[in-house]
Amino acid sequence: MIHAMFAYARAGGRRIAVLAAAATLALLPTSASAYPNPGLVTGDIVVHDPTMIRASDGTYLLYSTHGGLEARTSTDRIAFSRSGNAFNTPPSWWKNYSSSNDPWAPDISYQGGKYLMYYAVSSFGSSNSAIGFATSSSGKAGTWTDYGIVHSTTGSSNYNAIDPNLFVDGDGKWWLSFGSWWSGLKMLRIDPSSGKQYAGDKTVYSIASRPTGTKAVEGPTVVKRNGYYYLFASYDTCCAGTSSTYKIKVGRATSPTGPYLDKNGVNLMNNGGSVVLESHGRYIGPGGQSVMSDVDGDLLVYHYYDGQDNGTPKLGVNLLNWSGGWPTAY
Repeated sequence: MIHAMFAYARAGGRRIAVLAAAATLALLPTSASAYPNPGLVTGDIVVHDPTMIRASDGTYLLYSTHGGLEARTSTDRIAFSRSGNAFNTPPSWWKNYSSSNDPWAPDISYQGGKYLMYYAVSSFGSSNSAIGFATSSSGKAGTWTDYGIVHSTTGSSNYNAIDPNLFVDGDGKWWLSFGSWWSGLKMLRIDPSSGKQYAGDKTVYSIASRPTGTKAVEGPTVVKRNGYYYLFASYDTCCAGTSSTYKIKVGRATSPTGPYLDKNGVNLMNNGGSVVLESHGRYIGPGGQSVMSDVDGDLLVYHYYDGQDNGTPKLGVNLLNWSGGWPTAY
């Protein structure tokens, strides 16, 4: 099996990314040891919570947690170099949610002739959190204009306003999934004209939860394939180096707001979720995923902790195979 892939890292309790391109289709995994390894990536690849898009000129733009949302670029999806930050100056509202002005988990997309970015501002373990929104004409570092808060929570909230992901349905409706821990993952309808919450629907939809045991579910990503909406999420412990137990699970639904069920028919609102990728060998705690469509197929972009490099978080990338109605990383 020939691969050309990625590997990304994650910090602050949020997402990271792994990217891959494969020349030959792999066998479907039947055990943890059969899960695919992240492919070759070089350069500046120690990042957290990466999100990636391919610009119109073919350049890959990668953004990640910390440092005003760190920016990296690549021309071949293998070699990455640092290119600055999304924001050169922190917007004034950040300090109300992060004493260090430290944003997390960006989500980049291209809609209506401009680049959009949703991101979170919080501190580890706190539900005093907010999701911000910014746009750029080029998507490049230092060119983003911030438009303030989309949604926020307080220390008394039973969910967390972090890890945003924009999903645009075929009928033109925009949805923002987000959240972690406590009462689980949520979704809001977004107004395409403003990038903020849609005034005609103020519902905060619940899409995944763990009502018993650990509350550890975060980092949602929603895509539509083959007539179904698929919700990817990161489960269990992030950001603990080689002790991390992060894993990527998925469920699917016939509506963007759910209910999402796993392969066994278990609702993701009731501890459901089918594993897409988990720890294997040196690749510990994969999670913080996003799904990117590229010329060679859909890519699962995530982070893992390198067991042969003191648990350093790194970028990973794999292609996704959708045969059989469920995504399989290869």
